Parts: sequence; structure tokens; C-alpha cells
Amino acid sequence: MTDPVVGLLLEGRYQLEERLARGGMSTVYAATDLRLHRTVAVKVMAEHLAHDPTFVDRFTREARAAAMLSHPNVVSVSDQGSDQGLVFLVMELVRGRTLRDLLQARGRLTVGEAFAVLEPVLSGLTAAHRAGIVHRDIKPENVLIGTDGVVKVADFGLARALTGTGQTSHTGGVLIGTVAYLSPEQLERGKADARSDVYAAGVVLFEMLTGHPPYGGDTPLAVAYQHVHHDMPTPSEEVPGIPWQVDELVARTTRRDPAVRPLDAGAFLADLEDVRTDLGVDRVPVPTGRSTAGPGTLRPTNRPSRPRHPSDPGPADGTEVLSSSGTRPGRGARTSMLPGMGAGPTVDVGGRRPAPERPRPGVPQHIRRRRARLAVAVVLLLAITIGAVGWWMGSGRWTTVPSLVGKEQSSAIDLLQEAGLDPDCCDEQFSEDIAAGVVIAADPEGGDAIRGTDVRLTVSKGPERFEVDPGLVGQPQDTVLAALAEGVPVLPQVVQDYDNETPVGHVTGFDPEAGTPLVRDQPITVFVSRGHEPVAVPDVVGLSPEAATTNLEALGFTVQRTEGRSADVDAGEVMAVTPGPATQAPYESTVTIQVSVGVPQVAVPDVVGTSQEEATAALQAAGLRVEVSQFFGNRVLRQTPRAGEVVDIGTGVTILVTFG
Repeated sequence: MTDPVVGLLLEGRYQLEERLARGGMSTVYAATDLRLHRTVAVKVMAEHLAHDPTFVDRFTREARAAAMLSHPNVVSVSDQGSDQGLVFLVMELVRGRTLRDLLQARGRLTVGEAFAVLEPVLSGLTAAHRAGIVHRDIKPENVLIGTDGVVKVADFGLARALTGTGQTSHTGGVLIGTVAYLSPEQLERGKADARSDVYAAGVVLFEMLTGHPPYGGDTPLAVAYQHVHHDMPTPSEEVPGIPWQVDELVARTTRRDPAVRPLDAGAFLADLEDVRTDLGVDRVPVPTGRSTAGPGTLRPTNRPSRPRHPSDPGPADGTEVLSSSGTRPGRGARTSMLPGMGAGPTVDVGGRRPAPERPRPGVPQHIRRRRARLAVAVVLLLAITIGAVGWWMGSGRWTTVPSLVGKEQSSAIDLLQEAGLDPDCCDEQFSEDIAAGVVIAADPEGGDAIRGTDVRLTVSKGPERFEVDPGLVGQPQDTVLAALAEGVPVLPQVVQDYDNETPVGHVTGFDPEAGTPLVRDQPITVFVSRGHEPVAVPDVVGLSPEAATTNLEALGFTVQRTEGRSADVDAGEVMAVTPGPATQAPYESTVTIQVSVGVPQVAVPDVVGTSQEEATAALQAAGLRVEVSQFFGNRVLRQTPRAGEVVDIGTGVTILVTFG
């Protein structure tokens, strides 16, 4: 079908020649600027939006935002206006393809190719950020790659100037953008700044390296949930061989907390250049079609490596370090000396000096002294041993189990070890009252215990909570109930209700909402669609069949047409509708309209030979008018139209009355 806009001349200057692309809000045409004799691109707002001030304002904002920028990596806008009911803006025409087209053709890019595309994108965004403009919709569709290899950022239709807080806000309470690339702060609060563009650019880098966005889901809500609650996966998980430095770059630019991302696109670009330098990534041409480049020579590991730090445990060469005395650090040499084993004189218990020992024949004096000292040492050692054993068998082997309930796990273990007890750690239990990591119970709980006894600790895991996966919204009822039964111990209650968007038998939502922390056996309402709510049949009596059909089909009805006759409705107009007006009918059911083809018709009765009075009564009873031509007499001699002819009600019948 020929586009009716092609061929129009806007404002006497722009001749629209070819449709290039069409979207939900606008269509882009190649055109000739007759004043400057050059080819341009003209973006024309969709006709059904041209009368909406909100969309017109967005369209105008794109022109103003882009016109503020003059950068080789930003699609320039040169004019904006309206003519012949069309709202349009005039842009630089880029011959080539989008990054989305390239990824669909290639699957994914090499590290060098991805850097080659991302660098000019970040360069263009840097110019926007320094001008106080946030793009808010960075995605592969808005990255244009010319046939000459020049990369340009397009579609500033969502761009907003930064407010005094350094952030933009969403429009009219509606979050605008593509959910696969929106930052957590845009999804949660509708707020965006330059770091939001950094996040989206990091997602685009991930997609160029892997061939797909990081998150998928059956619904936009499921994708949004992952952006808000999950850390970005690393590209090397899917594409082995991608350097860990590139993984870190993706992670750093897609942190969920904007405070720890690069400040703006310029900072992102600087980080990118640092990674390029560190890895020695050669500059390659921007891919404009199917690449012929091989995988390259870059084959770094996915994990960082570094020299051993002096603070790392253990020696660098694997040898064992000894102290200067030849012992291992922390271990002293044992001595065989006991206290009091000196070589001086001894005194007996009475304080008298003992008599000199009489030398035994044949045993040298120094040997006898050595034996004496050894005997004393043995006696002392036995005494110490017996004392120690006695202490141990008495009070020494006992200790007191400290009070542990309510203590942090690490503190409880320290207290047990100080008391000479062995911590047996740990059982874990959920608790509604005690915080995670705090001791709930100990066995034995207290009192005396023999040193070395095991004390079993039970530690709190915190409150037990479960969450319903937001991705279950939109799934069939049986699938959802099976998923809840398998992994979420709650008590689902199914409530069916009309939903104009969700197919019959599919889940429309939960109460409490999916993602809300739930306790075990908590009741949860599962809303299941009964389909589209019934629709009131409008009153289309008196309309043309075409207008009536349009109105009914717009409400989802299938229209069936019949014909009838009516004395009250003109021919060609709807005389009746079934079901009747204001009746609630099922969505997509059939409504029958009856179209009038004129007034009712009757067969003319035969009144010839009857009296004038009888003839008049019979004709009027049939809905006909009576016209009398009378000669002398009272008997009908002739009638016109003749008996049996079918005529419209109200038609006049002439009777000739004479002598009979």
C-alpha cells in the first residue's frame, strides 16, 4: 500500500520521497531540502498523536535537546515544524544500519569491535552530559552505524534537561523507556541522571559481547525486577575468554547503586580507555556489516593474577622459616631442669646439716652426688604429677558453661573457648524474634561441665520469609499453583475476576504483591483472569450501518447485519440492535443490527363488489389510505391498485363507487 505522506511538500521546503522506518510514535522519511539542495531525514509524528499536547511536547523536546548538541557522534537536528496536520522535525540522514541490526546479523562482537562501537557512543553522550542533557533511552536501536563506519547516537525523544538536583523526573506519572536497559533508580523512583545513561551503556556493552541483554522474562515486570534486585552477570560466564578486566568494567558501570558507578559518560569513556591500554586491545574499524575479523590474539584469563603480597600467609618459596635458635617460631626448646634442682648444699627437715655421706667402696664420689640429685628430681616430679592429677580429679577438670543465648555466634564461640569448652557449631533455625547470627540455644545450656566438653550451639537464621516470583504473573493458573506448591509454602486462594489484558485462566496478580516477604502458611490471593469484562451494547439505532459497525467493532463485538422494514426509521438506517442497547454482552460476542429498507408493505385487499363503507374499512385496516371516486350508487365497481398488489403501508387506494 502506498504511503499517502510520500510526495508531500512540507512548509514548501521538504519534499518527502521515501519511507525509511516506522515506529509506534513516528515515521522517518528520506526527503530533499529544496532550499539547500541536500538529502535529510524527516521524522513525522503519528497522526493519532499529533493532537495530544504531551506527545507534541516530547517531539518538540527532542528537537530542542538535539539542537543544543553539536557533536560528530550525535545525530543533528536542523528544523522542527508542523504543516498540513503533520508535526515533524528535520534531522541528519545517516545511511547504514542500527546496532540492533548488526547484532541480529552477527550474534555478538569481539572485545575490540565492541570497544570500537561503544567509544563514539560514550563520546556523544559525554557531550550531552556536559550540556546538562540525559538521554534516558540508550539501547541498540538508538545507535546508528553509517556505511562509512561513523557511529551516532539518535532519538533524544526521551531526553530531559537536568534539574537543580542533578536528576530528571518521569513524565506525567508514566515511566518511559525500554525496560531491558533502564537503571534501577528509573524503575524504582522514575529518576534519572547521567549515571542512568552510564548503566544503559553498560548493558549495551554486555549485549554486544554476549549477543543478548543480561536479563530476560515473560513480562516487562519480571525484567524490571531483576534490574532492581540482581547484580549484573559477567559476560565471561557465557563467552569464555573475555578478560576479567572487561567483566569488571561491565560490573562497575552497572552497579545497582548509582553512587558507585562512573559519574558520567566521560568517566565511563576514561575507564574504557584504561582497560584498552591494560589489555593492549588493538583499535579495529567499526563493524558495518558481517565482520571478517578473527578472534584476535588476546587470550587473557578470566581471573586476575598478581604478585604475592608480603602480608599473604606462608613464605614465598614454600620453605619453613626457623627462628635463630633453630626452633620454629612460637616453639621454645624444652628443658629437663625443674625448679630447685640446683647444685648447692641441702638441709634436712630439722634444719641441721646432714652428716657427710659415707662413701661406698668402689663408687666414685661425683657419681653418688649425681644419683642423689636424680632421686630428688624424680621425687619432686612425682609430687607435682600427683598434685596435678589430684587437682584435675577434683575441681580442676570442671568449668562453668557461660550464658550464651542472645550472644552473637562469634562471641559465643570465644566465650566457650575461654572456658575450656569445645564449641560444636552450629545448628541453624529460623526465628521471628531473634536476629540472624545470634545464639538461640546451647546444649548444655549452663552449669558445670568437664573441660573439653562439646557445647552444641543453635544459631538464628532470622525470620523465615518466602517470596512469590513476579515472573509468575501472566502464567497459566495451573503453572502458578504448581510453582507455589513446590517452592513457596503459602496458602493460595484463587479469585477470578475480569481482566481486559490477560487471557482467560492466566494469573493477573497476587495479594500481597509478588516479591513481598511472606511467612510460612500465610494466605495469599491469586487473581485469575475470567477474560475481558462484559461490554454494554451502545444504542446505534438511527445510525448508518457503517457507523454502527465501526462503533460496535471498536468495543470488540462481531457485527452481523440483517434487513427489515420500519415505519419510524428511514431506509438505510439501523432500525434495531440485538442484544438491545445498554445490555451487557460478552466481549467479542456477536451483535446483530437490523437495517431498514423502507416502510412495511401489505397486499392490497380485494374490495370490488363491496359497499363503500365496507371497502373503506378493509383498506384502512390494511394500513392503506382510501380515495373515493363516486358516481351515483354505493357499490365498488373498480379499485386501483388492484387486489393482491404489494404496496407500502400508507399507499393510497382509489375506489370507484357506483350503482351495483
